[in-house]
Amino acid sequence: MKRKTGQDRSITANWRPATQAVRGGTARSEYGETSEALFLTSGYAYDCAGDAAARFAGEQQGMTYSRLQNPTVEMLEERIALLEGAEACRTMASGMAAMTASLLCQLSAGDHLVGGRAAFGSCRWLTDTLLPKFGIETDVVDARDTQAFIDASRPNTKVWFFETPANPTMDIADLTAICAAARERGIVTVVDNAFASPALQRPMEFGADVVAYSATKLMEGQGRVLAGAVCGTKAFIDDVLLPFTRNTGPTLSAFNAWVVLKGLETLDLRVMRQSENALKVASFLEARVPKINAPGLPSHPQHDLCMRQMKMAGPIFSFELDGGRAQAHGLLDALRLIDISNNIGDSRSLMTHPASTTHSGVAEEKRIEMGISEGMIRINVGLEDADDLIADLDQALRAVAL
Repeated sequence: MKRKTGQDRSITANWRPATQAVRGGTARSEYGETSEALFLTSGYAYDCAGDAAARFAGEQQGMTYSRLQNPTVEMLEERIALLEGAEACRTMASGMAAMTASLLCQLSAGDHLVGGRAAFGSCRWLTDTLLPKFGIETDVVDARDTQAFIDASRPNTKVWFFETPANPTMDIADLTAICAAARERGIVTVVDNAFASPALQRPMEFGADVVAYSATKLMEGQGRVLAGAVCGTKAFIDDVLLPFTRNTGPTLSAFNAWVVLKGLETLDLRVMRQSENALKVASFLEARVPKINAPGLPSHPQHDLCMRQMKMAGPIFSFELDGGRAQAHGLLDALRLIDISNNIGDSRSLMTHPASTTHSGVAEEKRIEMGISEGMIRINVGLEDADDLIADLDQALRAVAL
């Protein structure tokens, strides 16, 4: 591959996803390094004052400040855009920085947003608490019901914001139907795709306008650094999102960008294997727990929709116990192999109790409305041998009389 091949969309757009994940976006320096270079610099020098003035005026190509541009970060942004099938991408310091920026960059006082009811706890804080502080009205609806988005919309509705699969209930939203309905009404759709990654689902193929990520999750995939990303048209990224991020500074560090670049090289391999393991684990649990929320199982009410939108159902699902928090905590405490942790998308298997961790900041009545019970447990299935995971779950279930 030549020095600038990875930056040439006329070439890289024709590569298949596995190739894009390894080589897309790469720009080699004059040294010809094979691995992407790590540029640890806050600023850049100019040959003359005129060059500095020209760059700040947008008349000359080149870097000015790492809050705006960094060569390592730009490689990651181009790679994610390729994988997503997007015109452009901007990365952020975390997934929540990406979610916040994707909304605030396009909403003003007097606007209205409709959000999915089932969502990550901090995303619900955005819709329920932060946006109203800025005079932005919000309503939340069951994202499984496209008509609910339509019915909740008003003349001043600007954005529909939802995730699919949803955290932690695993609700599946109909991307084609929702995005088509939004487009008919001139409403922008912002889809949180962190549970799937572009390896399993590409919302823009179904009509989504903006796709936001916690790249901390499956993209990085090994629990090392935080990162976020927002994908969209070049016009949205450059004209709507960039002015917001330039002046508010939710900047991704070059080191974290480099780590995510390395993670993307194995994204396809990891996600497929983890999804296979998750299906085996879910099939075991289905016969042992009162309720399981795993769209990969044929018994799930939205299984067919999930399979139409996703290559596989992914490594994450949840299940519920009748004994509430006490029984859920008892099961977690009995685990010997699987870690108790609130993260997802890791190559290690992790389990958490959402009501007391990721969604503990959500009021109890809202958690109930979202479908998060005191007995719900979320599991991220990793790369371990599925039979070892099943053995650990079997002994933990027996420890709580299941």
